[in-house]
Amino acid sequence: MNYIGSKNKLSSFILQTISETVQEDLNSFVFCDLFAGTGIVGRTFKTFVKQVISNDTEYYSYVLNRNYIGNYKDKDYSEIVSTLNEVEGVEGFIFQNYCENGNADRLYFSEENGKKIDAIRIQIELLKSNNKIDEDTYYFLLCSLIESADKVANTASVYGAYLKQLKKSAQKPLIFAPANFIKTKNQHKVFNKDANSLIKEIYGDILYLDPPYNARQYGSNYHLLTTIARYDTFIPKGKTGLRDYYKSSYCKKNEVKNSFEELVKNANFKYIFLSYNNEGLMSEEDVKNIMSKYGVYSLESKKYQRFKADKTENRNHKATETVEYLHILEKHG
Repeated sequence: MNYIGSKNKLSSFILQTISETVQEDLNSFVFCDLFAGTGIVGRTFKTFVKQVISNDTEYYSYVLNRNYIGNYKDKDYSEIVSTLNEVEGVEGFIFQNYCENGNADRLYFSEENGKKIDAIRIQIELLKSNNKIDEDTYYFLLCSLIESADKVANTASVYGAYLKQLKKSAQKPLIFAPANFIKTKNQHKVFNKDANSLIKEIYGDILYLDPPYNARQYGSNYHLLTTIARYDTFIPKGKTGLRDYYKSSYCKKNEVKNSFEELVKNANFKYIFLSYNNEGLMSEEDVKNIMSKYGVYSLESKKYQRFKADKTENRNHKATETVEYLHILEKHG
């Protein structure tokens, strides 16, 4: 998925820095990814640590991580994936509200793909309600649908708006592809909670934090993925068909510092690592001042090329150099 703030290009830097800081074999450690997003960092650490705790307040993110982190046993899903690929499209909630020739005049998906999304989503829920699949399979299938739908979405990466004409990738038929996950010996935990609430309930060794940097709310940028995941009934709002969504204090200039300090203070983890960049609501000095109150602070940084989505079909992305900071705290006992 194209995802705001994705750590795909930085995951090796994060792994290396954390390993060098801890200077111990990580295989007995509990690692927590508290603002997981698509789960790239949790997936990176899944084979290196004893257990991953993954969390995000957004439901689409929970579904992705419930598969990529929560699923850990080998299983053959090929037959069910093949069956769902063959279903005939239906005029359901997604088609009517978000698709070409639907009732709402929104162009997030082609007519064919919207109907296919509806049909697959309805079948997944029927399989669950009829006890034909277990919980692990349910989230594997939902994750697969979210990612397959995202590949044919008529957007410039996020769902805050759709393009006026169907771009080439959005004209291709949706293929329901399996979202494969890494198999491990140990079980992992996945939550769908407010980070500042969950931190009071969990403990471990390494806490990795990647909160929102700026005023963009993930709930509005990826609302349609949550709608596909939940497949609930509501009245979509406005031109883009928004649903009610969680508003993070980490996206609010007047709240972010207090929320961050509360989180650090309540964290029952020896090591805390915060990913933040030079465009964030908190300055480098803000973060340093807060973290230094609770232990030994240090900082690592890395320059990298970040690409901004262009809202045209040509998508001539412009690279901008961004500095990613990894703030480090070894917390007092």
